[in-house]
Amino acid sequence: MAQTEKTLEDLFLILMQDTYSAEKQVLRALGKMERAAESERLAAALDAHRAETEGQIERLQQIFELLGKPARGKPCEAMQSMLDEADEILQEFKGSEALDAGLIAAQQAVEHYEITRYGTLKSWAEELGLTEAVPLLGQTLEEERKTDAILSLLAKERVNVEAAEA
Repeated sequence: MAQTEKTLEDLFLILMQDTYSAEKQVLRALGKMERAAESERLAAALDAHRAETEGQIERLQQIFELLGKPARGKPCEAMQSMLDEADEILQEFKGSEALDAGLIAAQQAVEHYEITRYGTLKSWAEELGLTEAVPLLGQTLEEERKTDAILSLLAKERVNVEAAEA
């Protein structure tokens, strides 16, 4: 029996499903991280990213529509592992000066994962001629990069210093 040949379009759909699942997992986790954050600026940054994440999920749904496929996630185990790690940090460091530094590190791991996913999806969309999907993916990619930069700035300006001085 001949194996069906898989295409870049098949791979694109699988990565879309994985990313959709990941974003929904992140959306649920951001509220918990926001409530746990000691720094008001970190809580505000996480809240702002939660709102952005809702828009990112909507953009993914638009792309599924363009593909004529249902917006359905394929469980993203990599994201679940990162969020489990964030939860461990939250439990272990709750009430300590190091909590926010740990939350930032955990969220930046998530952002870096998302940056690689959206970069890949955007490149593949270009290759596949999915011209309407490219700007949607590009917008999300820029949001993820911006969130990563904000988290880095918060860490350098205050959070890491406070954690080190405690």
